Amino acid sequence: MTTPSTPRLNAHVHLPPNFSAFASVAQAVALAEAEGLSVLGASNYYDWSVYAEFARLAGEKGITPLFGLEVICLVPQLQAAGVKINDPGNPGKFYLCGKGITQLAPLSSKAEALLSVIRTSDSERMAAMVDRLAELLEVPLDATQIREAIAARHGCPVETVFLQERHVAQAFEAALQGRDGALDQNAIRSQLMKAGKPGYVPETFVGFDHAYQLILALGGIPTYPTLADGASPICPFEELDCLIPELVARGIYAAELIPTRNSPEVLRRYVTALRGAGIVVTAGTEHNTPELSPLVPTCLNGVPIPDDLEAIFLEGVAVIVAHQHRSTQGKPGYVLADGMLCPGYATPAERIAAFASEGRALLGLG
Repeated sequence: MTTPSTPRLNAHVHLPPNFSAFASVAQAVALAEAEGLSVLGASNYYDWSVYAEFARLAGEKGITPLFGLEVICLVPQLQAAGVKINDPGNPGKFYLCGKGITQLAPLSSKAEALLSVIRTSDSERMAAMVDRLAELLEVPLDATQIREAIAARHGCPVETVFLQERHVAQAFEAALQGRDGALDQNAIRSQLMKAGKPGYVPETFVGFDHAYQLILALGGIPTYPTLADGASPICPFEELDCLIPELVARGIYAAELIPTRNSPEVLRRYVTALRGAGIVVTAGTEHNTPELSPLVPTCLNGVPIPDDLEAIFLEGVAVIVAHQHRSTQGKPGYVLADGMLCPGYATPAERIAAFASEGRALLGLG
């Protein structure tokens, strides 16, 4: 593996059995090595058993693994007001990530209880949606069959599979192959599974505090995944004069972008404003669609990320690396278990600099 002069980093992908562009964890790590990545971060939904394999394979290739999660929650007040947060189609729906999680095995009783509620409500909703689609499309398919097929495909225990809409659409697309007028998975999602469509089942997401507390219970840094101009128009919640005060008020001191959605100009505006407010910023690619695109993040249409923004993303990753390492050592991380920032620093800039310096050293960057 050749090491580029500027470290290549990706802080957010989804690994199977989450819906993913990758057929396996091994493929994801092999592609990361081939592209010269120094750091690869996973942000899976609702089960993290695969992270043991991820850690082992990444370590064998000299790639630093970051462990994270993604949770969907709901803010009823914003839903009632029609405010779109970071889902352009659903007011009040709030995606929240956790970075640098370490408290995974065994789960604490608090984390287990919080996670159980999420898993149960999500699984019940997806099973109901599968039943509705099976009736509409006259296909003898149920959620258990889909989960078992995913487990067999990825060689994982069926209990680690939590269905996402894309899993379901993909399964029905496969079942409909050869039938006249068969729908592809994108059409199944857009024409049947979304709000107001015949296969839609109302969402039963937990509240923001529930999701936030789960991230803390897993030892992570609550992180806001930012669409910016990945939505058109930009979601009202994400207008910067609203977004930054909202994040600070909610105890969110990290943000992440998927730059392939963003023009360089908008990416610069968001990254510099967030970082200027004392919020660490990272970048990733998600890889949560079938397309196997490059792992090195770029801006929209493959435009390279400007060097000064890459430096901010490196700083953010270094902060997470330091947090994750400290947590495994039983030391205070960047964010503590109560959601407060690590004490002992005069300013946010001083805290960020200290953690980034420690993370850079752990990455061998001096």
